[in-house]
Amino acid sequence: ECPLCLLPQPPEAFPSLASCSHRSCGACLARYLRLAVRESRVPVACPHCPAALLPSDVHRLLPEPALRDKYEEFLLRRLLLADPGTRWCPAPDCSVPVSPSQPGVLVALSCLELQCPRLTCGREGCGTEFCYHCRQPWHPDGPCAPAPSLATPTAQLAQPEELAHGEALARAETEDIKVCPRCSAFIMKINDGSCNRMNCTVCGCLFCWLCLQEISDVHFLSPSGCTFWGKRPWSRTRRILWQLGMVLGAPMVISLAAGVAVPVITIGIPIYMGRKVLAGGPGSRRSSLSGCQQCLSVTSSVLLSLFVSPIITALTVGVGVPLVLTYVYGTVVLSLCR
Repeated sequence: ECPLCLLPQPPEAFPSLASCSHRSCGACLARYLRLAVRESRVPVACPHCPAALLPSDVHRLLPEPALRDKYEEFLLRRLLLADPGTRWCPAPDCSVPVSPSQPGVLVALSCLELQCPRLTCGREGCGTEFCYHCRQPWHPDGPCAPAPSLATPTAQLAQPEELAHGEALARAETEDIKVCPRCSAFIMKINDGSCNRMNCTVCGCLFCWLCLQEISDVHFLSPSGCTFWGKRPWSRTRRILWQLGMVLGAPMVISLAAGVAVPVITIGIPIYMGRKVLAGGPGSRRSSLSGCQQCLSVTSSVLLSLFVSPIITALTVGVGVPLVLTYVYGTVVLSLCR
């Protein structure tokens, strides 16, 4: 049975994949690949796991030559967007990638060998010359203009009034469209207060939508003001009040939590184990035991739990309380001082 369409299929209908051991019927895989390529979700992951499908499998399973060409184009663009040395021709209706670091992939003329930052687009009929550093038209006698804040493959040569209009549009859309802090790829998000943990599909960078910084798993627990859900970070006043509340209220909150956790763990574990052993489970042999044996089994499990539960309680309090105190009076206080 195919796990995607849930229809019985003969064994030969399930093509093998070089990236993983999952199997789906060829028709479902072809439909899945068509949708992924049309939506530019390249590299394409296996429909059952995060493993990326190899290009050989994609070419074998995609029947349409046009979609195979699109797949290769998207794959190349993803590779070039992740390359910090790639530049895009700024001429209108061109946007040819020029990458001095990948001369075997692109036709690009440059004089980097002579330490000159001038690049020349190698597309026939274009030949636009632009600066490698500022990505603007070549300026042999002047300094580089300020680099554009958004590195885009569809940038165009613009007059001053067009640049002002583009900056206004960028400001208007700054809450909806931002760039990856690692590869500068455009990322759009519906600004509805949903999750601010973003994953760039080009380079795989995990970053915060609010501060545009690469993040770890504890970023939204730090006193930076970035919230996991919300349209904007906390204000400075709210952040300072929250940090002061944590510093002043930490002893009382920790004492209250420990006072509740200690009896709950100490008493709750024996009760839970006794009920678990008494109720049994699927495939248990409780029905084959006599009443005396059942009573002995429950009693031994409760006594063992009474011996183990204080150890678990001590470890929980002995490890958890110092960690919380270190965070509150270390990280939070340091952030408050800053």
